[in-house]
Amino acid sequence: MADVPDLTELLAGAPTNWGKWGDDDEVGALNYLTAEEVLRGVAHVLTGEVFTLQRLIGDPKGDPVWPGRTPAERTMLLDESTWDSDDAPQYPGGLHYADDKINAFLQGSTQYDALGHLWYGGKIWNGYDARTTVGGLDKASVEPIAQRGVVGRGVLLDMARFRGKASLDKGETFTHEDLLACAEAQGHTIDKRDVLVVRTNFLQQFFEQGPAFYEGFNEPGLVYSPELVRWFQDMEIPNLATDTIANEVTTDPNNGVALVLHNALMRNLGVTLTEICDLETLADSCAADGRYTFLYAAAPLKVHRATGSPVNPLAIK
Repeated sequence: MADVPDLTELLAGAPTNWGKWGDDDEVGALNYLTAEEVLRGVAHVLTGEVFTLQRLIGDPKGDPVWPGRTPAERTMLLDESTWDSDDAPQYPGGLHYADDKINAFLQGSTQYDALGHLWYGGKIWNGYDARTTVGGLDKASVEPIAQRGVVGRGVLLDMARFRGKASLDKGETFTHEDLLACAEAQGHTIDKRDVLVVRTNFLQQFFEQGPAFYEGFNEPGLVYSPELVRWFQDMEIPNLATDTIANEVTTDPNNGVALVLHNALMRNLGVTLTEICDLETLADSCAADGRYTFLYAAAPLKVHRATGSPVNPLAIK
């Protein structure tokens, strides 16, 4: 694509946090979530309401996944019918049990990206060589994120309600200034080191449209600008969670580049990305009681050398 700039050109001179937490760091901006930040999040627990933010795996209505990936497949291995056979396993006392397995993309449901999941210019997060991804991530895999966990003050930014829509439209964009305006309209601020949880309700269109959802695939979301990247760095944002498949507008309308912010935020600043969240129940609660801040807690599965991992984040109000 001759008219589309290379990421090395587009992001030349862009800020990075490489080396900020040492040459061996693999969790990036999660380092901002100190014990003090955990306690700041705890201070926003007022009623003890718990909201789970994972989408159902194996949803009978379908699983929204990135184009080219396939939904999870669950296979039943043992159930009561197993013991209709004479060669069924026998256990002392007459024990019967059910067992199953799942075949799935690790990023085929609500999930965390590893910081080494995506790159350009032959370097992943913190300057590690992209060859460290061959056969599995030797550096910046999801495992260190899973070992650490993610806990802090979360803020819901309900962009769909803010714009008066049931869901944002295909390719619709917004900026950090829009996030700030949304927060102001909701009656709160975005503070340093907040976990940003952004609702678009775009995936409702997946359930309404079926396969047509993927025609001209271009999700709504944040759009790249140098000012937005600088704002994320200055605000020390550790984690961006959204209800879309890939966190940002899929193809930048200003330059034609795909997933610019995955590189500008995750690869360069170490911001962790959480995708495909189900924010509907939480959003309804926030709209009803006017409280958009909460304790956010998440721990992806510990998968060795993995590029991402399923997660069921919690918002506790």
